[in-house]
Amino acid sequence: MSDLIFYTNPMSRGQIVRWMLEETGAPYETVVLDYASTMKAEPYLSINPMGKVPAIVHKGKTITECSAICAYLADAFPDAGLAPPVSDRADYYRWLFFAAGPVEAAVTNKAAGFEATEQQQRMMGYGNFDMTMDTLEKTVTGKTYIAGNRFSAADVYVGSQIGWGLAFGTMPKRPAFEAYVAGLTERPAYKRGKEIDTALMPKQDA
Repeated sequence: MSDLIFYTNPMSRGQIVRWMLEETGAPYETVVLDYASTMKAEPYLSINPMGKVPAIVHKGKTITECSAICAYLADAFPDAGLAPPVSDRADYYRWLFFAAGPVEAAVTNKAAGFEATEQQQRMMGYGNFDMTMDTLEKTVTGKTYIAGNRFSAADVYVGSQIGWGLAFGTMPKRPAFEAYVAGLTERPAYKRGKEIDTALMPKQDA
């Protein structure tokens, strides 16, 4: 059994972690779970009681949540250079967790049809959807990478969030978003991850 096991479904946020794993270059074992059965039963519930993917188990330790997995893998495999030096991690942490917190909440709430009133916005971590999108747009405008002048795990996560948002119409198609994602999706590791997950997806009847 591998020291690094990846639990996923190809039609899930597991694609984010797949990309990150491919960036590390580390060998890993993939366990594909089904939404209606194996994801909601033992032994997987012992790994993630939420019954959600992705998750990884590395040397016996379990990590869930995409942003946490990306940050963990960057630290676990430092030779891949996927995290800035500790002294330069302000933007790295800021935007990685901005995407995992305010952006994720704003996008999913809007997609579910929830619009906070002006009063409710005061207790929402993201305020409102438009403010969150404007902040994200300003952050990536004119940038190849979101944290400094080199690619990092933050780009995997933020780039994935924006890419999915554009693909599924849950984020506005703004030029800054499209330009930022376009550069990231040319990375060989991104393409390898997509090829692997596409091959694992159920075949559609003609």
